[in-house]
Amino acid sequence: MILPSTIKALILDMDGVIWKGDAPIGNLPATFRRIRERGLKFVFATNNGTKTPEEYQKKLADLGVDVDPEQVVTSALGIAFLLAQKHSRGTKIFMIGEDGIRVALEEKGFEVLGVERAPEAQAVVMGIDRGINFQKIAEATLLVRAGVPFYTTNTDRTFPTPRGEIPGSGSWLAVVISATGVQPTVAGKPFPYLMELALERLGTSKQETLVVGDRLETDIAAGQAVGCPTAFVLSGVSTRAEGETWKPAPTLVADSLEDLVK
Repeated sequence: MILPSTIKALILDMDGVIWKGDAPIGNLPATFRRIRERGLKFVFATNNGTKTPEEYQKKLADLGVDVDPEQVVTSALGIAFLLAQKHSRGTKIFMIGEDGIRVALEEKGFEVLGVERAPEAQAVVMGIDRGINFQKIAEATLLVRAGVPFYTTNTDRTFPTPRGEIPGSGSWLAVVISATGVQPTVAGKPFPYLMELALERLGTSKQETLVVGDRLETDIAAGQAVGCPTAFVLSGVSTRAEGETWKPAPTLVADSLEDLVK
């Protein structure tokens, strides 16, 4: 695999590219040493908004990769930015999600409500929530049916773990969509916002920036939507056979990130 000489930077997905669950994919310290030796800038752009950039920084450090929190762009940051453009500080938000989303929303000045105060909400935000339950889904459904604006970090149907795929944000979202008939506004991939935020942090042009991901319908579609070259890696969710039928075809196909940069 030879990276085109025009590539100056990488936008890297995490789940399925860097790790599966907590298991690293390949020799990460060696892979990132090679990336740095080649003079490539990089940021991570993930639809997984469960953690803050600082928590991702620690997870990467534990796997032997040192990065700055500024190099991590999550769908939680994306949704907070999106809401800040549409709603004023102090807006009350009913959130189904974890600390990554909560922190991002609170940093933008929003008030995050729990289920007991859900009826006061002026917006509903959904992301992956490993503490999800019937009451949370019911409150979100009642609010959306009442016309409260509805947002989500991402629509990924599944989430890769070492044992296989488990329900992702999109699967829980499907319950509320089915019960309301309302489609949410989406902050994450394949919509372009995360890519634009990543490009802003890199300071490189679209043509110089390679988007690397394992999911055709989110990572590769997002890169193609903003006009970046793309690299489809086979270490995660989408298969080689699916990649062969994807139109337009990804720019590059590799077994893994390690294979892509060696």
